[in-house]
Amino acid sequence: LLGAEAEVAASASASSLTVSSVATGEFLPPEALKEMKANLIKFLPFKYLAKELTSQAEILKKVLRDNQEHFPVVFSQASHCLELVCGVEVKEVDPREHIYIMVPNLGLTCDVMLSSAQSMPKAGLLVLILSLIMQNGDRAPEEKVWGALSRLGVCVGSVHCVFGEPRTLLTHVWVQEGYLEYRQVPYSYPARYEFLWGPRAYAETSKREVMAFLLRIKERASRAFPPLSAEAAREEDEAA
Repeated sequence: LLGAEAEVAASASASSLTVSSVATGEFLPPEALKEMKANLIKFLPFKYLAKELTSQAEILKKVLRDNQEHFPVVFSQASHCLELVCGVEVKEVDPREHIYIMVPNLGLTCDVMLSSAQSMPKAGLLVLILSLIMQNGDRAPEEKVWGALSRLGVCVGSVHCVFGEPRTLLTHVWVQEGYLEYRQVPYSYPARYEFLWGPRAYAETSKREVMAFLLRIKERASRAFPPLSAEAAREEDEAA
């Protein structure tokens, strides 16, 4: 899901806000809804990195071209994607005027130095890495980290559309910023390496907050994708 949503976010970065207006009540093709979602995923990070508020009125005017009837579903899906991929949470600060602010998820500030024209926020990937470390006894072997990322389409040696080259991001950028530790496993020969939480990760968030976030995402996913039937689950296990 993270990989798929990241591709949507990347396509949004390259697309222009060109959805044409459709009269209220007129049928809107799925492709048009998908384009509106992609455009909104581009628009919201721009406002976040510019440290600006936005509103329903602004979104309708600049992104959805006054297609008010489609606002709830498009806004909900785009906000969920933004939280999962970019680590940015959309909060309503004025329910009467429907004004929104974007804040870093779990308090992580790794994107605060990005400019509005520089890059997509990447805190969502950092949350994933921190959770992998937790699930592996607070020290995740790098082969497990690279394996998990590759299943999401984030591969070492390849430049990802949203996250860039993952080895550089994880072993240099986030290590220098203090979010991760990357060190050799003691007494390993040939040398093996592992990831740990860095001091800045401990300062900005907590394991309890990360776990609560993961449970929230899992609950949403279970609602969106109902449990497989017994037969389908058996076929999936056999295929695996």
